[in-house]
Amino acid sequence: MIVSNYVRRRNTLAKLTIDRETCKGCGLCADVCPKHLLALSKQINAKGYHPIGIEEQDKCIGCAFCARMCPDAVIKVEK
Repeated sequence: MIVSNYVRRRNTLAKLTIDRETCKGCGLCADVCPKHLLALSKQINAKGYHPIGIEEQDKCIGCAFCARMCPDAVIKVEK
């Protein structure tokens, strides 16, 4: 399942997309999020991992640090 959230970024919209079925739950993206909005889910995906999820998506600044840090490229941030 792919989760997509639209977030406001300086009067524009940024689209944050997370492929939760591919995510291995390493947590690297959560470590670099300056707003501390990413956290591992309590649910388990089909591969047996706890995928990442975004909390309070309206507070996301669209910096894309999470997408750059993800080793499996499961996070996409589009303007």
